[in-house]
Amino acid sequence: MVDLTEQKVSDLSQYSNVVVGAGVRAGRVYSKALKFLENDFSGKKVAFFVSCGEGGDPEKCEKAKVKFAEDTLTRYPNVNAVAWEVFGGRMKILGKKVFDNLDLAKVEAWAEELGKKFTQ
Repeated sequence: MVDLTEQKVSDLSQYSNVVVGAGVRAGRVYSKALKFLENDFSGKKVAFFVSCGEGGDPEKCEKAKVKFAEDTLTRYPNVNAVAWEVFGGRMKILGKKVFDNLDLAKVEAWAEELGKKFTQ
């Protein structure tokens, strides 16, 4: 696991599966994740997820999935994603919780399905 705010990944050759996750701030997917998606993922199975407030709202979740995951991936034709998803998130401002709508059961179920896709 690599935190792209702290490290760079320059060589993906040792990996056959790659999961890229990003948050959203002010309606935009984090730029470091977008920059990472510019890598060459030839021959790799890639999964992409986004964590955002809208992703945890049942009324907005599908729209958020299109807006933040599917639309993002269309801008990176070098990424042939085997899976993508959007999850809720958590937000604090000045240490005060604004919202927390992360559904860990949804994350776990997606990870289980992703594991199957990565081993096929």
